[in-house]
Amino acid sequence: MSELPPCPECASTFTYEDRDLLVCPECGHEWSPAADGGGSTDGLVVRDANGTLLSDGDDVSVIKDLKVKGSSSVVKVGTKVKNIRLVDGDHNIDCKVPGIGAMKLKSEFVKKA
Repeated sequence: MSELPPCPECASTFTYEDRDLLVCPECGHEWSPAADGGGSTDGLVVRDANGTLLSDGDDVSVIKDLKVKGSSSVVKVGTKVKNIRLVDGDHNIDCKVPGIGAMKLKSEFVKKA
């Protein structure tokens, strides 16, 4: 049995294979063993509503009124969000929205500012 590499996110040695990915049971990070040890955002391609490539630290603006789940708040059209962070998943943008706080957004509802 070959020895699997430690998790690039938390350095856990308890990684395991799941189909063509390696998975860390401690932090939940998944990565491809063919990748050169990079994090999940190295190969992550995220595009905004216009098809423009987004990257960590970009500023975006919201193109549609978005209801905030579990609250009566609404993120209005044109709200500028600064210094985004790209993550893997359905909601692929982590950010702090002015007046609302930390939340996750889908890239299909923003455009690069």
